[in-house]
Amino acid sequence: MKITADTNLLVRAALNDDPTQTQLARKLLAEATLIAVPVAVFCELAWVLGAGGRYTGPQIGQAIENLLLSATVFTDRPAVEAGLALLALGGDFADGAIAHQGRSLGGTSFASFDNKAVKVLNTLGHAAFCPAA
Repeated sequence: MKITADTNLLVRAALNDDPTQTQLARKLLAEATLIAVPVAVFCELAWVLGAGGRYTGPQIGQAIENLLLSATVFTDRPAVEAGLALLALGGDFADGAIAHQGRSLGGTSFASFDNKAVKVLNTLGHAAFCPAA
């Protein structure tokens, strides 16, 4: 079976917070021959795992990297890797993925009011700025 995984499926598999859904999610993921994971799902997954201090940045990164190790997981790897790079420097996974996809769509500078995201992206050598008031 070829599936597109929704965030809640991956969350259940990772958090083990609902025994019935965790078992179903893990079984489905193990049996799928192709698991399509849109970048937005990885962004949501990173946010949910980090919410309330459940997972640290490195733990979130490891959870995502573990998914990428599966031969059945298909995604926009460069965008996910860009998210992981930002996460590794203390930034937000989503900001890295968004900046990458923006560049691939023709954007030359990441514009945000999030000073931390701008600083970390600049550290990685990407053009990023906060709009002036």
